[in-house]
Amino acid sequence: MSSMMIIIVISAFGLGAVLSWLINTFIGRNSLNSAKIKSEQLLQDAKDEAENLKRDKLIEAEELIYENRQKLEEEFQSKKKSLQKLESELLVKENNIDRKADLISKKEKQINMQEKDVKNKEQQLNIRNEKLNQLIDEQNKKLEAISGLTREEAKNILMDNLIDSAKKEAAGQVYKILDDAKRDAQVKAKEVVITAIQQTATDHAVESTVSIVSLPNDDMKGRIIGREGRNIRAFETVTGIDVIVDDTPEAVILSGYDPYRRELARITMEKLVSDGRIHPGRIEETYEKTTKEMDEYFSELGNQAILETGIHSLHPELIKVLGKLRYRTSYGQNVLQHSKEVAIISGIMAAEMGLDESLAKRAGLLHDIGRGIESRGEGSHTQIGYDFAKRYGEHPIVLNAIQGHHGEVEAISPISVLVQVANDISKSRPGARREVIEKYISRMTRMENIAKEFEGVYNAYAIQAGKEVRVIIDHEKVDDASSHQLASDIALRIQKELDYPGQVKIVVIREFRSIDFA
Repeated sequence: MSSMMIIIVISAFGLGAVLSWLINTFIGRNSLNSAKIKSEQLLQDAKDEAENLKRDKLIEAEELIYENRQKLEEEFQSKKKSLQKLESELLVKENNIDRKADLISKKEKQINMQEKDVKNKEQQLNIRNEKLNQLIDEQNKKLEAISGLTREEAKNILMDNLIDSAKKEAAGQVYKILDDAKRDAQVKAKEVVITAIQQTATDHAVESTVSIVSLPNDDMKGRIIGREGRNIRAFETVTGIDVIVDDTPEAVILSGYDPYRRELARITMEKLVSDGRIHPGRIEETYEKTTKEMDEYFSELGNQAILETGIHSLHPELIKVLGKLRYRTSYGQNVLQHSKEVAIISGIMAAEMGLDESLAKRAGLLHDIGRGIESRGEGSHTQIGYDFAKRYGEHPIVLNAIQGHHGEVEAISPISVLVQVANDISKSRPGARREVIEKYISRMTRMENIAKEFEGVYNAYAIQAGKEVRVIIDHEKVDDASSHQLASDIALRIQKELDYPGQVKIVVIREFRSIDFA
Protein backbone atom coordinates (compact mmCIF):
# COMPACT_ATOMS: atom_id res chain seq x y z
CA MET A 1 0.00 0.00 0.00
CA SER A 2 2.79 2.33 0.91
CA SER A 3 4.71 1.41 -2.25
CA MET A 4 1.65 2.17 -4.32
CA MET A 5 1.31 5.50 -2.62
CA ILE A 6 4.94 6.27 -3.27
CA ILE A 7 4.52 5.43 -6.95
CA ILE A 8 1.42 7.53 -7.19
CA VAL A 9 3.17 10.43 -5.49
CA ILE A 10 6.19 10.12 -7.76
CA SER A 11 3.92 9.92 -10.79
CA ALA A 12 2.05 12.99 -9.65
CA PHE A 13 5.31 14.90 -9.20
CA GLY A 14 6.47 13.87 -12.65
CA LEU A 15 3.17 14.78 -14.23
CA GLY A 16 3.28 18.14 -12.43
CA ALA A 17 6.79 18.76 -13.66
CA VAL A 18 5.80 17.96 -17.22
CA LEU A 19 2.74 20.19 -17.00
CA SER A 20 4.84 22.96 -15.44
CA TRP A 21 7.38 22.70 -18.25
CA LEU A 22 4.65 22.81 -20.88
CA ILE A 23 2.99 25.83 -19.25
CA ASN A 24 6.29 27.73 -18.88
CA THR A 25 7.21 27.03 -22.50
CA PHE A 26 3.83 28.32 -23.71
CA ILE A 27 3.99 31.44 -21.54
CA GLY A 28 7.58 32.19 -22.65
CA ARG A 29 6.62 32.04 -26.30
CA ASN A 30 3.69 34.34 -25.71
CA SER A 31 5.94 36.80 -23.80
CA LEU A 32 8.51 36.72 -26.59
CA ASN A 33 5.88 37.43 -29.20
CA SER A 34 4.43 40.19 -27.08
CA ALA A 35 7.86 41.73 -26.55
CA LYS A 36 8.58 41.53 -30.25
CA ILE A 37 5.30 43.25 -31.07
CA LYS A 38 5.99 45.97 -28.49
CA SER A 39 9.50 46.50 -29.78
CA GLU A 40 8.18 46.82 -33.33
CA GLN A 41 5.53 49.26 -32.10
CA LEU A 42 8.16 51.31 -30.23
CA LEU A 43 10.37 51.35 -33.30
CA GLN A 44 7.47 52.55 -35.45
CA ASP A 45 6.56 55.22 -32.89
CA ALA A 46 10.18 56.35 -32.82
CA LYS A 47 10.22 56.57 -36.60
CA ASP A 48 6.97 58.56 -36.62
CA GLU A 49 8.26 60.88 -33.94
CA ALA A 50 11.52 61.34 -35.84
CA GLU A 51 9.55 62.17 -39.00
CA ASN A 52 7.44 64.71 -37.11
CA LEU A 53 10.54 66.22 -35.52
CA LYS A 54 12.25 66.35 -38.90
CA ARG A 55 9.19 68.03 -40.43
CA ASP A 56 9.06 70.61 -37.57
CA LYS A 57 12.76 71.36 -37.90
CA LEU A 58 12.36 71.82 -41.66
CA ILE A 59 9.51 74.26 -41.08
CA GLU A 60 11.58 76.17 -38.49
CA ALA A 61 14.53 76.24 -40.88
CA GLU A 62 12.35 77.58 -43.67
CA GLU A 63 10.97 80.30 -41.37
CA LEU A 64 14.48 81.22 -40.26
CA ILE A 65 15.64 81.36 -43.87
CA TYR A 66 12.66 83.59 -44.72
CA GLU A 67 13.39 85.94 -41.81
CA ASN A 68 17.07 86.13 -42.77
CA ARG A 69 16.08 86.79 -46.35
CA GLN A 70 13.79 89.64 -45.21
CA LYS A 71 16.59 91.13 -43.09
CA LEU A 72 19.03 90.87 -45.96
CA GLU A 73 16.50 92.50 -48.25
CA GLU A 74 16.01 95.38 -45.80
CA GLU A 75 19.77 95.80 -45.40
CA PHE A 76 20.13 95.75 -49.16
CA GLN A 77 17.49 98.45 -49.59
CA SER A 78 19.09 100.55 -46.82
CA LYS A 79 22.54 100.26 -48.39
CA LYS A 80 21.02 101.01 -51.77
CA LYS A 81 19.54 104.26 -50.43
CA SER A 82 22.87 105.13 -48.82
CA LEU A 83 24.67 104.52 -52.10
CA GLN A 84 22.13 106.67 -53.94
CA LYS A 85 22.65 109.45 -51.41
CA LEU A 86 26.42 109.17 -51.74
CA GLU A 87 26.03 109.22 -55.51
CA SER A 88 24.05 112.46 -55.35
CA GLU A 89 26.65 114.01 -53.03
CA LEU A 90 29.44 112.96 -55.40
CA LEU A 91 27.50 114.52 -58.28
CA VAL A 92 27.28 117.82 -56.38
CA LYS A 93 30.99 117.71 -55.61
CA GLU A 94 31.73 116.92 -59.25
CA ASN A 95 29.73 119.98 -60.32
CA ASN A 96 31.66 122.10 -57.81
CA ILE A 97 34.95 120.76 -59.20
CA ASP A 98 33.84 121.62 -62.76
CA ARG A 99 32.90 125.12 -61.66
CA LYS A 100 36.26 125.60 -59.95
CA ALA A 101 38.02 124.30 -63.07
CA ASP A 102 36.19 126.92 -65.14
CA LEU A 103 37.21 129.64 -62.70
CA ILE A 104 40.83 128.49 -62.81
CA SER A 105 40.73 128.55 -66.63
CA LYS A 106 39.37 132.12 -66.60
CA LYS A 107 42.03 133.19 -64.11
CA GLU A 108 44.75 131.66 -66.28
CA LYS A 109 43.47 133.66 -69.26
CA GLN A 110 43.47 136.82 -67.17
CA ILE A 111 47.04 136.14 -66.02
CA ASN A 112 48.17 135.59 -69.61
CA MET A 113 46.60 138.89 -70.65
CA GLN A 114 48.25 140.65 -67.72
CA GLU A 115 51.62 139.16 -68.67
CA LYS A 116 51.19 140.53 -72.20
CA ASP A 117 50.34 143.96 -70.79
CA VAL A 118 53.43 143.86 -68.56
CA LYS A 119 55.64 142.98 -71.54
CA ASN A 120 54.15 145.83 -73.56
CA LYS A 121 54.73 148.24 -70.69
CA GLU A 122 58.31 147.01 -70.34
CA GLN A 123 58.91 147.68 -74.04
CA GLN A 124 57.39 151.16 -73.73
CA LEU A 125 59.52 151.81 -70.65
CA ASN A 126 62.68 150.78 -72.50
CA ILE A 127 61.82 153.15 -75.34
CA ARG A 128 61.22 155.95 -72.85
CA ASN A 129 64.52 155.22 -71.11
CA GLU A 130 66.36 155.43 -74.41
CA LYS A 131 64.74 158.78 -75.22
CA LEU A 132 65.50 160.00 -71.70
CA ASN A 133 69.14 159.05 -72.07
CA GLN A 134 69.34 160.97 -75.37
CA LEU A 135 67.80 164.05 -73.75
CA ILE A 136 70.21 163.80 -70.85
CA ASP A 137 73.19 163.68 -73.21
CA GLU A 138 71.94 166.70 -75.15
CA GLN A 139 71.30 168.63 -71.95
CA ASN A 140 74.74 167.80 -70.64
CA LYS A 141 76.36 169.08 -73.81
CA LYS A 142 74.34 172.32 -73.78
CA LEU A 143 75.08 172.93 -70.12
CA GLU A 144 78.78 172.40 -70.65
CA ALA A 145 78.76 174.80 -73.63
CA ILE A 146 76.57 177.55 -72.12
CA SER A 147 77.27 177.58 -68.44
CA GLY A 148 80.96 176.87 -68.54
CA LEU A 149 80.52 174.57 -65.55
CA THR A 150 82.70 171.63 -64.91
CA ARG A 151 81.36 168.20 -65.77
CA GLU A 152 81.00 167.26 -62.13
CA GLU A 153 79.05 170.44 -61.29
CA ALA A 154 76.78 169.99 -64.29
CA LYS A 155 76.33 166.36 -63.38
CA ASN A 156 75.21 167.29 -59.86
CA ILE A 157 72.69 169.82 -61.22
CA LEU A 158 71.33 167.27 -63.67
CA MET A 159 71.09 164.64 -60.96
CA ASP A 160 69.08 167.00 -58.72
CA ASN A 161 66.71 167.80 -61.58
CA LEU A 162 66.29 164.15 -62.47
CA ILE A 163 65.68 163.12 -58.87
CA ASP A 164 62.90 165.71 -58.44
CA SER A 165 61.34 164.69 -61.73
CA ALA A 166 61.57 161.00 -60.87
CA LYS A 167 59.98 161.58 -57.47
CA LYS A 168 57.03 163.38 -59.03
CA GLU A 169 56.59 160.73 -61.69
CA ALA A 170 56.91 157.91 -59.13
CA ALA A 171 54.32 159.56 -56.86
CA GLY A 172 51.90 159.75 -59.77
CA GLN A 173 52.50 156.11 -60.69
CA VAL A 174 52.07 154.98 -57.06
CA TYR A 175 48.77 156.85 -56.80
CA LYS A 176 47.56 155.29 -60.05
CA ILE A 177 48.64 151.78 -58.97
CA LEU A 178 46.91 152.14 -55.59
CA ASP A 179 43.75 153.44 -57.22
CA ASP A 180 43.72 150.55 -59.72
CA ALA A 181 44.37 148.04 -56.95
CA LYS A 182 41.49 149.36 -54.83
CA ARG A 183 39.12 149.31 -57.79
CA ASP A 184 40.14 145.77 -58.80
CA ALA A 185 39.91 144.58 -55.18
CA GLN A 186 36.37 145.92 -54.83
CA VAL A 187 35.28 144.26 -58.08
CA LYS A 188 36.84 140.93 -57.06
CA ALA A 189 35.34 141.11 -53.56
CA LYS A 190 31.89 141.75 -55.02
CA GLU A 191 32.27 138.79 -57.38
CA VAL A 192 33.24 136.46 -54.51
CA VAL A 193 30.39 137.63 -52.27
CA ILE A 194 27.78 137.42 -55.05
CA THR A 195 28.97 133.91 -55.99
CA ALA A 196 28.74 132.83 -52.36
CA ILE A 197 25.23 134.22 -51.93
CA GLN A 198 23.96 132.69 -55.18
CA GLN A 199 25.16 129.22 -54.22
CA THR A 200 23.35 129.07 -50.90
CA ALA A 201 19.59 129.17 -50.43
CA THR A 202 19.04 128.45 -46.75
CA ASP A 203 15.49 129.15 -45.63
CA HIS A 204 14.86 131.81 -43.02
CA ALA A 205 12.56 130.84 -40.17
CA VAL A 206 10.65 133.46 -38.24
CA GLU A 207 9.60 132.13 -34.86
CA SER A 208 6.55 133.31 -32.96
CA THR A 209 6.11 133.37 -29.18
CA VAL A 210 3.12 130.99 -29.00
CA SER A 211 2.40 127.35 -29.84
CA ILE A 212 -1.02 125.80 -30.32
CA VAL A 213 -1.86 122.30 -29.02
CA SER A 214 -4.89 120.62 -30.58
CA LEU A 215 -7.32 118.77 -28.28
CA PRO A 216 -9.64 115.86 -29.11
CA ASN A 217 -12.56 117.76 -27.55
CA ASP A 218 -13.32 120.75 -25.34
CA ASP A 219 -13.84 118.52 -22.29
CA MET A 220 -10.09 118.03 -22.20
CA LYS A 221 -9.66 121.71 -21.21
CA GLY A 222 -11.22 120.97 -17.84
CA ARG A 223 -8.81 118.10 -17.24
CA ILE A 224 -5.89 120.32 -18.18
CA ILE A 225 -7.01 122.97 -15.69
CA GLY A 226 -7.69 120.38 -12.95
CA ARG A 227 -9.47 120.82 -9.68
CA GLU A 228 -9.13 124.45 -8.57
CA GLY A 229 -6.48 124.90 -11.27
CA ARG A 230 -3.86 122.60 -9.70
CA ASN A 231 -2.94 120.87 -12.98
CA ILE A 232 -2.40 124.04 -14.99
CA ARG A 233 -0.38 125.60 -12.14
CA ALA A 234 1.79 122.50 -11.91
CA PHE A 235 2.33 122.51 -15.68
CA GLU A 236 3.34 126.18 -15.74
CA THR A 237 5.67 125.70 -12.74
CA VAL A 238 7.43 122.68 -14.26
CA THR A 239 7.78 124.00 -17.83
CA GLY A 240 8.05 127.75 -17.26
CA ILE A 241 5.49 128.35 -20.04
CA ASP A 242 2.11 130.07 -19.68
CA VAL A 243 -0.98 128.04 -20.65
CA ILE A 244 -3.85 130.06 -22.14
CA VAL A 245 -7.22 128.33 -22.10
CA ASP A 246 -9.74 130.50 -23.95
CA ASP A 247 -12.73 130.08 -26.24
CA THR A 248 -10.64 128.67 -29.08
CA PRO A 249 -12.39 125.38 -29.99
CA GLU A 250 -10.45 122.18 -29.29
CA ALA A 251 -7.14 123.94 -28.64
CA VAL A 252 -5.01 125.53 -25.93
CA ILE A 253 -2.24 128.09 -26.42
CA LEU A 254 1.26 127.87 -24.92
CA SER A 255 2.97 131.25 -24.58
CA GLY A 256 6.65 131.92 -23.87
CA TYR A 257 9.66 133.74 -25.37
CA ASP A 258 12.03 130.75 -25.04
CA PRO A 259 11.44 128.53 -28.11
CA TYR A 260 13.22 125.56 -26.49
CA ARG A 261 11.05 125.61 -23.35
CA ARG A 262 7.95 126.22 -25.43
CA GLU A 263 8.72 123.18 -27.60
CA LEU A 264 9.30 121.02 -24.49
CA ALA A 265 5.99 122.24 -23.09
CA ARG A 266 4.17 121.53 -26.38
CA ILE A 267 5.44 117.93 -26.62
CA THR A 268 4.70 117.35 -22.92
CA MET A 269 1.15 118.67 -23.32
CA GLU A 270 0.52 116.52 -26.40
CA LYS A 271 1.71 113.41 -24.53
CA LEU A 272 -0.50 114.22 -21.54
CA VAL A 273 -3.53 114.79 -23.77
CA SER A 274 -2.87 111.56 -25.67
CA ASP A 275 -2.46 109.56 -22.45
CA GLY A 276 -5.44 111.16 -20.71
CA ARG A 277 -3.90 110.94 -17.23
CA ILE A 278 -3.26 114.53 -16.16
CA HIS A 279 -2.16 115.27 -12.61
CA PRO A 280 0.90 117.02 -11.07
CA GLY A 281 2.94 113.84 -10.60
CA ARG A 282 2.25 112.70 -14.15
CA ILE A 283 3.13 116.16 -15.50
CA GLU A 284 6.58 116.10 -13.86
CA GLU A 285 7.25 112.53 -15.03
CA THR A 286 6.24 113.29 -18.63
CA TYR A 287 8.29 116.51 -18.68
CA GLU A 288 11.45 114.72 -17.48
CA LYS A 289 10.99 111.97 -20.06
CA THR A 290 10.45 114.56 -22.82
CA THR A 291 13.61 116.41 -21.76
CA LYS A 292 15.69 113.23 -22.19
CA GLU A 293 14.11 112.55 -25.56
CA MET A 294 14.87 116.13 -26.65
CA ASP A 295 18.57 115.60 -25.89
CA GLU A 296 18.57 112.71 -28.37
CA TYR A 297 16.65 114.86 -30.86
CA PHE A 298 19.23 117.63 -30.50
CA SER A 299 21.99 115.19 -31.40
CA GLU A 300 20.02 114.15 -34.50
CA LEU A 301 19.59 117.80 -35.55
CA GLY A 302 23.29 118.47 -34.98
CA ASN A 303 24.35 115.43 -37.01
CA GLN A 304 22.03 116.51 -39.81
CA ALA A 305 23.58 119.99 -39.80
CA ILE A 306 27.16 118.71 -40.03
CA LEU A 307 26.08 116.30 -42.78
CA GLU A 308 24.53 119.13 -44.79
CA THR A 309 27.63 121.30 -44.44
CA GLY A 310 30.16 118.49 -44.96
CA ILE A 311 31.92 118.83 -41.59
CA HIS A 312 33.40 115.85 -39.72
CA SER A 313 34.86 114.90 -36.32
CA LEU A 314 32.85 117.21 -34.08
CA HIS A 315 32.67 116.35 -30.39
CA PRO A 316 29.26 114.86 -29.38
CA GLU A 317 28.67 117.70 -26.89
CA LEU A 318 29.25 120.29 -29.61
CA ILE A 319 26.86 118.38 -31.89
CA LYS A 320 24.15 118.36 -29.21
CA VAL A 321 24.48 122.09 -28.49
CA LEU A 322 24.48 122.73 -32.24
CA GLY A 323 21.10 120.95 -32.44
CA LYS A 324 19.79 123.18 -29.64
CA LEU A 325 20.26 126.18 -31.91
CA ARG A 326 17.15 124.95 -33.78
CA TYR A 327 15.20 126.44 -30.87
CA ARG A 328 17.15 129.68 -30.57
CA THR A 329 16.33 132.86 -32.50
CA SER A 330 18.01 136.23 -33.03
CA TYR A 331 15.63 138.99 -34.14
CA GLY A 332 13.29 136.22 -35.33
CA GLN A 333 16.01 134.47 -37.38
CA ASN A 334 16.51 130.78 -36.60
CA VAL A 335 20.09 130.47 -35.30
CA LEU A 336 20.70 126.92 -36.62
CA GLN A 337 19.63 127.86 -40.14
CA HIS A 338 21.71 131.05 -39.84
CA SER A 339 24.77 129.03 -38.72
CA LYS A 340 24.45 126.61 -41.63
CA GLU A 341 24.16 129.50 -44.06
CA VAL A 342 27.24 131.23 -42.59
CA ALA A 343 29.16 127.92 -42.89
CA ILE A 344 28.24 127.51 -46.56
CA ILE A 345 29.01 131.14 -47.48
CA SER A 346 32.33 131.06 -45.57
CA GLY A 347 33.33 127.82 -47.30
CA ILE A 348 32.54 129.17 -50.77
CA MET A 349 34.46 132.40 -50.20
CA ALA A 350 37.42 130.49 -48.73
CA ALA A 351 37.49 128.20 -51.78
CA GLU A 352 37.42 131.23 -54.09
CA MET A 353 40.38 132.75 -52.25
CA GLY A 354 42.41 129.53 -52.04
CA LEU A 355 42.00 129.13 -48.25
CA ASP A 356 41.06 126.04 -46.22
CA GLU A 357 37.39 125.51 -47.19
CA SER A 358 36.75 122.83 -44.55
CA LEU A 359 38.14 124.96 -41.71
CA ALA A 360 36.12 127.97 -42.88
CA LYS A 361 32.91 125.91 -42.88
CA ARG A 362 33.69 124.61 -39.40
CA ALA A 363 34.27 128.11 -38.05
CA GLY A 364 31.09 129.39 -39.71
CA LEU A 365 28.94 126.56 -38.33
CA LEU A 366 30.22 127.00 -34.76
CA HIS A 367 30.42 130.81 -34.66
CA ASP A 368 27.12 131.16 -32.73
CA ILE A 369 27.47 127.98 -30.62
CA GLY A 370 27.35 130.11 -27.46
CA ARG A 371 23.67 130.93 -28.11
CA GLY A 372 22.77 127.28 -27.42
CA ILE A 373 24.44 127.16 -23.99
CA GLU A 374 22.45 128.06 -20.91
CA SER A 375 25.02 129.79 -18.70
CA ARG A 376 24.39 131.51 -15.40
CA GLY A 377 27.70 133.33 -15.62
CA GLU A 378 28.30 136.70 -17.18
CA GLY A 379 29.62 137.19 -20.68
CA SER A 380 28.43 137.50 -24.25
CA HIS A 381 27.51 134.51 -26.38
CA THR A 382 30.84 134.92 -28.19
CA GLN A 383 32.86 134.45 -24.98
CA ILE A 384 30.62 131.62 -23.76
CA GLY A 385 30.92 129.85 -27.11
CA TYR A 386 34.71 130.38 -27.15
CA ASP A 387 35.12 128.80 -23.69
CA PHE A 388 32.83 125.90 -24.56
CA ALA A 389 34.55 125.09 -27.88
CA LYS A 390 38.01 125.44 -26.32
CA ARG A 391 37.04 122.86 -23.68
CA TYR A 392 36.59 120.29 -26.46
CA GLY A 393 39.83 121.08 -28.31
CA GLU A 394 38.65 123.11 -31.30
CA HIS A 395 41.16 124.63 -33.75
CA PRO A 396 42.62 128.04 -32.71
CA ILE A 397 41.30 129.69 -35.90
CA VAL A 398 37.80 128.35 -35.15
CA LEU A 399 38.06 129.69 -31.60
CA ASN A 400 39.18 133.09 -32.91
CA ALA A 401 36.24 133.19 -35.35
CA ILE A 402 33.80 132.34 -32.53
CA GLN A 403 35.19 134.97 -30.18
CA GLY A 404 35.64 137.72 -32.75
CA HIS A 405 32.81 137.43 -35.27
CA HIS A 406 31.35 140.66 -33.86
CA GLY A 407 34.76 142.37 -33.81
CA GLU A 408 35.48 141.94 -30.07
CA VAL A 409 38.98 140.57 -30.70
CA GLU A 410 41.48 140.97 -33.53
CA ALA A 411 41.32 138.36 -36.32
CA ILE A 412 44.36 136.04 -36.49
CA SER A 413 43.44 134.55 -39.87
CA PRO A 414 41.63 135.56 -43.08
CA ILE A 415 39.11 132.81 -42.24
CA SER A 416 38.00 134.77 -39.16
CA VAL A 417 37.35 137.79 -41.38
CA LEU A 418 35.39 135.63 -43.84
CA VAL A 419 33.18 134.39 -40.99
CA GLN A 420 32.48 138.00 -39.96
CA VAL A 421 31.54 138.89 -43.54
CA ALA A 422 29.38 135.77 -43.98
CA ASN A 423 27.65 136.51 -40.69
CA ASP A 424 26.81 140.05 -41.84
CA ILE A 425 25.58 138.76 -45.20
CA SER A 426 23.31 136.18 -43.60
CA LYS A 427 21.76 138.45 -40.99
CA SER A 428 21.35 141.54 -43.18
CA ARG A 429 19.83 140.06 -46.34
CA PRO A 430 16.14 140.99 -46.88
CA GLY A 431 13.71 138.93 -44.82
CA ALA A 432 16.37 137.38 -42.63
CA ARG A 433 15.56 139.21 -39.42
CA ARG A 434 12.53 140.73 -37.79
CA GLU A 435 12.52 143.76 -35.54
CA VAL A 436 9.87 145.55 -33.54
CA ILE A 437 8.30 148.14 -35.83
CA GLU A 438 8.73 150.95 -33.30
CA LYS A 439 12.47 150.29 -33.03
CA TYR A 440 12.79 150.15 -36.82
CA ILE A 441 10.97 153.47 -37.31
CA SER A 442 12.97 155.08 -34.52
CA ARG A 443 16.26 154.09 -36.14
CA MET A 444 15.17 155.40 -39.55
CA THR A 445 14.08 158.72 -38.04
CA ARG A 446 17.32 159.03 -36.11
CA MET A 447 19.36 158.53 -39.30
CA GLU A 448 17.49 161.34 -41.04
CA ASN A 449 17.82 163.69 -38.05
CA ILE A 450 21.58 163.10 -37.75
CA ALA A 451 22.04 164.08 -41.41
CA LYS A 452 19.84 167.18 -41.04
CA GLU A 453 21.97 168.46 -38.13
CA PHE A 454 24.90 169.20 -40.47
CA GLU A 455 25.21 172.69 -41.90
CA GLY A 456 24.15 173.05 -45.53
CA VAL A 457 21.81 170.03 -45.52
CA TYR A 458 18.45 170.89 -47.04
CA ASN A 459 16.75 167.53 -46.38
CA ALA A 460 17.52 163.83 -45.76
CA TYR A 461 15.65 160.59 -46.49
CA ALA A 462 16.33 157.09 -45.15
CA ILE A 463 15.45 154.56 -47.89
CA GLN A 464 16.09 150.92 -48.80
CA ALA A 465 14.89 149.76 -45.34
CA GLY A 466 17.52 151.91 -43.66
CA LYS A 467 20.39 150.70 -45.86
CA GLU A 468 20.78 154.08 -47.60
CA VAL A 469 20.46 157.73 -46.55
CA ARG A 470 20.07 160.29 -49.34
CA VAL A 471 21.12 163.79 -48.30
CA ILE A 472 19.98 166.82 -50.32
CA ILE A 473 22.33 169.78 -49.78
CA ASP A 474 22.08 173.50 -50.58
CA HIS A 475 24.36 174.10 -53.57
CA GLU A 476 25.03 177.67 -52.46
CA LYS A 477 26.35 176.64 -49.03
CA VAL A 478 28.24 173.42 -49.91
CA ASP A 479 30.50 173.04 -52.94
CA ASP A 480 31.49 169.82 -54.71
CA ALA A 481 34.69 169.35 -52.75
CA SER A 482 32.95 169.82 -49.39
CA SER A 483 30.19 167.34 -50.29
CA HIS A 484 32.67 164.44 -50.15
CA GLN A 485 33.75 165.41 -46.64
CA LEU A 486 30.11 165.90 -45.62
CA ALA A 487 29.25 162.32 -46.68
CA SER A 488 32.19 161.00 -44.66
CA ASP A 489 31.21 163.02 -41.56
CA ILE A 490 27.58 161.85 -41.68
CA ALA A 491 28.66 158.20 -42.09
CA LEU A 492 31.05 158.48 -39.13
CA ARG A 493 28.35 160.06 -36.94
CA ILE A 494 25.78 157.36 -37.79
CA GLN A 495 28.35 154.64 -37.14
CA LYS A 496 29.11 155.99 -33.67
CA GLU A 497 25.57 156.70 -32.49
CA LEU A 498 23.42 153.94 -34.00
CA ASP A 499 23.33 150.13 -33.96
CA TYR A 500 22.22 148.54 -37.24
CA PRO A 501 22.83 145.34 -39.23
CA GLY A 502 25.14 145.45 -42.24
CA GLN A 503 26.15 148.79 -43.82
CA VAL A 504 24.46 152.14 -44.42
CA LYS A 505 25.24 153.97 -47.66
CA ILE A 506 25.38 157.79 -47.48
CA VAL A 507 24.57 159.55 -50.78
CA VAL A 508 25.05 163.33 -50.86
CA ILE A 509 23.26 165.06 -53.77
CA ARG A 510 24.23 168.56 -54.84
CA GLU A 511 22.11 169.90 -57.69
CA PHE A 512 21.86 173.26 -59.40
CA ARG A 513 18.77 174.08 -61.43
CA SER A 514 18.22 177.07 -63.69
CA ILE A 515 14.59 177.70 -64.55
CA ASP A 516 13.15 180.23 -66.96
CA PHE A 517 9.88 180.71 -68.81
CA ALA A 518 9.18 181.74 -72.41
